[in-house]
Amino acid sequence: MDILKKENYNFEDLKHIVKILRSENGCPWDAEQTHESIRNNFIEEVYEAAEAIDENNPELLKEELGDVLLQVLMHARISEESGGFDIDGVCDGICKKLILRHPHVFGGTAEPGAADTADKVLGRWENIKIEEKGLTDPQQYLKNTPKTLPALMRAEKIYKRAVKSKLIKPKNIEKKSVKHAINVLNTEINGNIETNAFETLGRIFFELAGLSSELGINPEQALYFYTEQFIKNLSTK
Repeated sequence: MDILKKENYNFEDLKHIVKILRSENGCPWDAEQTHESIRNNFIEEVYEAAEAIDENNPELLKEELGDVLLQVLMHARISEESGGFDIDGVCDGICKKLILRHPHVFGGTAEPGAADTADKVLGRWENIKIEEKGLTDPQQYLKNTPKTLPALMRAEKIYKRAVKSKLIKPKNIEKKSVKHAINVLNTEINGNIETNAFETLGRIFFELAGLSSELGINPEQALYFYTEQFIKNLSTK
C-alpha cells in the first residue's frame, strides 16, 4: 500500500518514513543530521514529554512521545547507515535487559518474597545492574551516575547510591545540617567570601537533595512546582 494513502500508521511505517527522510531523495536537513547535531533535540523532546505528564495532558503526551520515538529512530538509523546497530538491535538489547532484571517475573533464582513490593523490586533491579556492569567499587558506582542529569536530580541519585553502598548512613542529612550550612553561607556573604559561598551553596543544594530523598520527596519536582507557584503568585499581584 502507498504510504501516503494509509488511514493509520504503525511502528514499521515510522521506520520506513525515517529511512526515506535520510535517503538521497529525502529531506536535506534530516539527511545531514548526526548523533551530535540532534543531541539537544533529543533532550528537548524528553523534557516536553515530561511537561505533558506534569500537565496531565494525555493528547499532548501522545504527541510528545511520538517526537521522542522519532529521535530514537533517527539515532538508530544514523548508526545503521554507518554499519553500527539498528533499531532491532536497540529492541533486542532492552528486551534482554528487562528479562535479566526481572527474574521474579521471567524466572530465575529469585527467592520467595524477594520482590513482592515495588521497593524490593527497585532494590533488586539496582543490585542486578551493579553486578551486570561490574560496579562493585563504591566510588565507581557513584561515578557511574550520568553527569548529564540535571544537577539536583543527580545529587539525589548519588546520595541514594552513597547510602546503598554504605558510604554514609541513612538519615545522615538532617534539617539541622542544612540550617548549619545556611548559617555558614550567611557568614561568608557578610564577609564577602565569594569562593566559599559558591562551595557552600553547592553543599546546601546537595544536602537538600539528600533531605528530600529521606522525606520521600523528589527535589527536582518540588523545585519545579514551587517555581510554577511562584510565577502564578506574581501574576496575581
